[in-house]
Amino acid sequence: MIAVIIASVLLTSCPHVLPFLQQASIAGYPISIFFIVVNEFCERFSYYGMRAVLVLYFKYFLLWDDDFATTIYHTFVALCYLTPILGAIIADSWLGKFKTIVYLSIVYALGQVVMAVSAIHDITDTNRDGTPDNMTLHVALSMLGLILIALGTGGIKPCVAAFGGDQFQDDQEKQRSTFFSIFYLSINAGSLLSTLITPILRAQECGIYTKQECYPLAFGVPAALMVVSLLVFIVGSGMYNKTAPQGNIMVKVCKCIAVSGSSQLITCKYERHEFTIISSLMVLKVLFLYIPLPMFWALFDQQGSRWTLQATTMNGNFVSVSTVNPILILVLVPVVDSIVYPLIAKCRINFTPLKRMNVGMFLAGLAFVAAALVQLQIDKTLPTFPSSTEGQVKFINMINEKVNFTAGDNGISLDPFHLNLGPGANYPISVPDGTRNTIIIVQDAVVYGHINVRTFLNGFHSALNVTLGEEQFGNIVNNNMSQYVNVSQGLAKFQIKNDVGDVCMYEQTLGFGSSFTMVIPSTFCADTIRPIMDISPNSVHMALQIPQYFFMTAGEVVFSVTGLEFSYSQAPSNMKSVLQAGWLLTVAVGNIIVLIVAEAATLEDQWAEYLLFASLLVFVCIVFSFMAYFYKYIDPTKIEAQFTQLDPEEKEKRKSLEMTRKESHGGGRKGSDSSSDNEKVKQTRI
Repeated sequence: MIAVIIASVLLTSCPHVLPFLQQASIAGYPISIFFIVVNEFCERFSYYGMRAVLVLYFKYFLLWDDDFATTIYHTFVALCYLTPILGAIIADSWLGKFKTIVYLSIVYALGQVVMAVSAIHDITDTNRDGTPDNMTLHVALSMLGLILIALGTGGIKPCVAAFGGDQFQDDQEKQRSTFFSIFYLSINAGSLLSTLITPILRAQECGIYTKQECYPLAFGVPAALMVVSLLVFIVGSGMYNKTAPQGNIMVKVCKCIAVSGSSQLITCKYERHEFTIISSLMVLKVLFLYIPLPMFWALFDQQGSRWTLQATTMNGNFVSVSTVNPILILVLVPVVDSIVYPLIAKCRINFTPLKRMNVGMFLAGLAFVAAALVQLQIDKTLPTFPSSTEGQVKFINMINEKVNFTAGDNGISLDPFHLNLGPGANYPISVPDGTRNTIIIVQDAVVYGHINVRTFLNGFHSALNVTLGEEQFGNIVNNNMSQYVNVSQGLAKFQIKNDVGDVCMYEQTLGFGSSFTMVIPSTFCADTIRPIMDISPNSVHMALQIPQYFFMTAGEVVFSVTGLEFSYSQAPSNMKSVLQAGWLLTVAVGNIIVLIVAEAATLEDQWAEYLLFASLLVFVCIVFSFMAYFYKYIDPTKIEAQFTQLDPEEKEKRKSLEMTRKESHGGGRKGSDSSSDNEKVKQTRI
């Protein structure tokens, strides 16, 4: 960051130092890559920061239900990983990587600004009641902003990494490899900070007329970081090595493959210039290797879904689960790059990129085996929940005599409770399928409800008001239950107030996932309030998830960083962004696989689904091993040089050959015959 600031000052105040900076380097690395790394850090902060609160914005600001909010969220993420193909074609075909990044970053920043504006409730709150009066406008602005962001972030994704690789010379393979590791570090550093900071910004209160959760600030800071990202990238413009686009390469490849009819090296001439293309043997072989890779991302992306849900059934709050992966990335990338790989090299083990990627997938499989083992431990502690055709009920007898009743063909007796509330009565009770219920037997009535959070039962002779901080349990009438309220874990201090103003303080330690019914006696004293545990607290600690996160992150470091480098190194100079986009496309396909497998498998036990995914990935590892065994690594630069840098003798031979062909076909012919002869020369095969 310091190097970038110094270079920026020099460029703006001393333009004559530009030639020096273009040749200068720091520790063997071109200065230009520091602009690119800072640009990527700010962009990733912007993207992940916005995404960290997006579902909450849908649910609590736009008032969408969970299912619809989740659907729009995943549609947006999928779009972000489908648009890289568009950005890659634009970069390699028309604008070049630099202009594509600049133009689409402007679109990106505009989208973030639109999102921030859409979250300002005051712009349509004409009656100043805190609720937007024209929600359609906010929804429209939100969708416009998300579309612009998807086009921007997806469009620049394949270009930035490839553009960074372009800054190195052919003899700087080691520095280029380290750059991709640093590049990946910047991604995760931005992700880590944004997922920590943005939720804090959202929790602030802001507004002109009414104070609410500050979504404009939560979206505005990422928008500001995107503007900074764009400015930093533009400032380094004079120092970049900019590779000019070489025409619509996708069309040319198709034309050459059609003319060739085989997987050979082809030289095609178009109009006044000659370019070299590695045909399907070079490009399609790399794309063919991508076919099994989405399975890795199918497992990897479940960190934000299945593993997060698994954590909700565990005990502990040592760290937010969303930050575990980026923290481990920041630790493991330098360790693997500077310690593990050099040690493997000293052992003279040929640890090729494809072997690394295979090891990464195997580690991800181990992560899901570890997740399955953790899930087995969790399942032992979870209550037995009813199926869709069953119902569960818990009875609390609040009268002073034994109560006999039947449930279907089953007879049940309840001993009297220690409170004396008078004689009871018989009532028919229906228990809905798929629900857990608590039924309280009181004088002349029963009170029942679904168990899911903490509840108060008022056995006092008058109405009571119960509060916990700012949480309100409502006004509880005699012999009735309060509304259900979610309460943070830890020591909860409840304030109970009756009609005449008497106050009773009650403390209860609440564990993760626990559910209580607090019975308030007629004596109105905290000492006699009786807590009844409906669901016991989670007892399996979140620390048991550390091994699965470690294996998954180690797999990501070995797989993803290597994949970025491999996609760049094996791509022709005019298709590097295209192959980077193909690499990113595997992420989108991986998310689709999750939906397909999860729906098709219909497994009742979560641990079984984890093992299913692990088994599928192990199978993919075996298939990928065979594919990698037959793959031959190439150096696109050397191959292209064979066609673009002919020695003088070869050039003379080619010139003589062309003159001979012209003479043999009557070089003075005109019209279509001459054009036909020239076309034959243009399509000479090698």
